[in-house]
Amino acid sequence: MDKVLGIVYGITVRSRGLGGNIVAGLRTIAGGEIREYTQLAQVARQEALDRLSEHAKSMGANAVLSVMFDSTEMAQSMEEIIAFGTAVVVSPVSSDQQQLVKLS
Repeated sequence: MDKVLGIVYGITVRSRGLGGNIVAGLRTIAGGEIREYTQLAQVARQEALDRLSEHAKSMGANAVLSVMFDSTEMAQSMEEIIAFGTAVVVSPVSSDQQQLVKLS
């Protein structure tokens, strides 16, 4: 790592429309996954990540370490999603210096 630039974040506030809330509410009766909310969460996280990436690039970073998510219910029908991490500048390593960690 060549340089630590500081914390970066991306925030979005999302709400499912009335129709989606009604369908999701009906699904809770039967139990199981609520696909409408799963899709909303995926879209919101991606939007927060995209904004985090834009923030990091604007600071001159080419990588972000320790990316995490947090969420807060802002009102009964709205949720804030934040992605945050540490913006850094890293230099590529040569293939003979590269150490990989195998994930199982």
